[in-house]
Amino acid sequence: MAVISLISVWMIPLIIVFVLIYGTLKKVPTYEAFVEGGKEGIELSFSIIPFLVGMLVAITIFRASGALEYLMNVLKPMLSALGIPAEIVPLAFIRPISGTAALGMTTDLIAVHGPDSFIGRLASVMQGSTDTTLYILTVYFGAVGIKKMGDALKVGLLADLIGIIASIVVVSLLF
Repeated sequence: MAVISLISVWMIPLIIVFVLIYGTLKKVPTYEAFVEGGKEGIELSFSIIPFLVGMLVAITIFRASGALEYLMNVLKPMLSALGIPAEIVPLAFIRPISGTAALGMTTDLIAVHGPDSFIGRLASVMQGSTDTTLYILTVYFGAVGIKKMGDALKVGLLADLIGIIASIVVVSLLF
């Protein structure tokens, strides 16, 4: 365990030193490249702020309007018949939209039901098996100016659906 801790403490500084030495040996102006990369990073950060604000507003409206609760009430009988806990559905809907909101929901589910409960395990596996598809498309595609993202959206949401289904199946079989 001490070896792993030592490796984790020194890994990033060693990688940075390696990159600097390698760049210097290849005659790359490493400091200038670093400064230019930092400048581009700040410009990119400012360019994605409108997309982030739009996503956060949409999520807040969806949750505050009661639309999520209404959807839960409609789906509850069908979910019960399938043996899927209704508490997990908001996580399944929010995860493709916002990783932070999904992490908050996962934390709440684990706090209420416990980390070793079926719901706690399912929330954890679902959190790790899906991605923030709509966030990625909105922020990153918007930042680089990609307008046509229909196929990426379809594939990303299909991958999220498969991740959600696989999470339910795997956790049901294993626990």
